[in-house]
Amino acid sequence: MTIALIITSGIMFLEFFGGLFTNSLALLSDSGHMLSDTASLLLSLIAIRFASKPASAAKTYGFYRFEILAALFNGVTLVLIAAVIIYEAYERLKHPPQVAGGAMMAIALVGLLANVASAWALMRQGDVKNNVNLRSAYLHVIGDALGSVGAIAAGLLMTAFSWYWADPIISVLVSLLILRGAFGVVKHCVNILMEGAPPHVDANQVRETLERIPGVIDVHDLHIWTISSGLDSLSGHLLVESEADCQTILRQAVSKMEKQFHISHVTIQIEKSEDMHQPMKV
Repeated sequence: MTIALIITSGIMFLEFFGGLFTNSLALLSDSGHMLSDTASLLLSLIAIRFASKPASAAKTYGFYRFEILAALFNGVTLVLIAAVIIYEAYERLKHPPQVAGGAMMAIALVGLLANVASAWALMRQGDVKNNVNLRSAYLHVIGDALGSVGAIAAGLLMTAFSWYWADPIISVLVSLLILRGAFGVVKHCVNILMEGAPPHVDANQVRETLERIPGVIDVHDLHIWTISSGLDSLSGHLLVESEADCQTILRQAVSKMEKQFHISHVTIQIEKSEDMHQPMKV
């Protein structure tokens, strides 16, 4: 991520001044996107540092959720930047300005190579599939790469056919692709912050697995949520038969949650009918 941050910040300045020189919205919009990316990558690095801090009396879960907050911020900035680019493209479509297509393509090509290097660094060293913080940073870099590809395509059309409307049109297409990935990140982050069940865990299947343990009568107050990427948690109450061995049932339950659903942070309360509590609010 540090490598990606250094590359992205360098290309950001190149595309910004290149956009001013060539009068290209595609380059200027991509440099604006890269400004967001630079801030997002820096925030993601800070989040990783915070997540490694130990838990305290005030923060009993530690600072793992800081990664989710960083990812949510990154996703929201992607949405806002895409909206600004689409608005500016609409204004330019009314009166397409002349753009220096050749210089624009050269600058965009350098940006594309840099973005590919950044994406490769993130994929090689990080889990961009399962870690939502890394994935949001990765999507920023991929969005930059798409912006560079769009700028190259627009430059070709303007150089070959003088189609200056291609610059704002392609900027809109790239923005729509960015929006698609951004909404996915935001949706995932909101689900985590709302204590929703992880997408890869079926709560009904978890309940059925616990109910099939010999001696278990009922499963209630079952909650499954994500603390941070790769760290899922579960809590629940098991009503068991009066003559059942509570410790044996507990060991089986914890083992099944870890082996079948990869949930290692498990808290289960064993109850017998005479000790069963009143229904909880949630």
